[in-house]
Amino acid sequence: MKVLITDEQSLFRDGLSLRLKQINQDISIIQSSNLAEMQKILSKDSDIDILIVDIDLAELNAAEVINKIKNIAPNTKIVAISSSEDTRNIKKILSLGVKGYIPKRSDSNILSGALKLILDGGTYIPPAMLDNGIDYSAYSSASPLKKNLTNRQSQVLDLIAQGKSNKQIAYDMGVSEATVKLHINALLRSLKVNNRTQAVITAQKMGLI
Repeated sequence: MKVLITDEQSLFRDGLSLRLKQINQDISIIQSSNLAEMQKILSKDSDIDILIVDIDLAELNAAEVINKIKNIAPNTKIVAISSSEDTRNIKKILSLGVKGYIPKRSDSNILSGALKLILDGGTYIPPAMLDNGIDYSAYSSASPLKKNLTNRQSQVLDLIAQGKSNKQIAYDMGVSEATVKLHINALLRSLKVNNRTQAVITAQKMGLI
C-alpha cells in the first residue's frame, strides 16, 4: 500500500508517517508540503492508494481541492485533515466522498484508531459528529451492520463513547468495576476489537452509536 501525506508542517507529516508504520510496516509513504507538489506526485504516480491531505492549505475551498484531486487521481482514496472541528465543515467534507475527516487535535489513540480503520477500508467519522447528533452513517462507504448486543453492552458502549472511565461507568450503572470489566470484555469480543478506542470507532462504522 502506498500513502501520500500532504501537509505544510514536516513534524506533523513525520508523526503521521510514524503512526502509519506502526500500524503496517509494509506501507510505502511519500510526503509533500503543498498542493503543487501533491499534484505533481499524483500526476506521475498512479499507484497511490490513499492521500491524506490538509484541506486548509490552499486558497481554494475544500470542495475545489477535493474535486481537483479526484480529477487527477480518481482511484486514490482521500482522507481530509484539518484544524477545524466545526461540524458544518465536517459534514460538508464527508458529503464529498472522502474516506475520513481527522481533526489535527485528535487524541493520539483516536488518531491511531482512525488511521487503522481507514487502512482497513473503513470511513472515519470524528466524535464531534456524534456529540451533535448528526447521522453520519450515510457518509460511510460500508452499509451499517446489524449487531445483537445485550442491553448492558449497549449501555456500556454509550458510556465508553462519552469518554467515561470504568469507575464512572460502574457508578452510572450501579454495579461494581469488576462487573463493568466483564461487560467491556464481552463487548470487545462482540465487536471483534482489542480495546475501547477501537470499539467506539467500529461501533460508529456499524451505526451502533
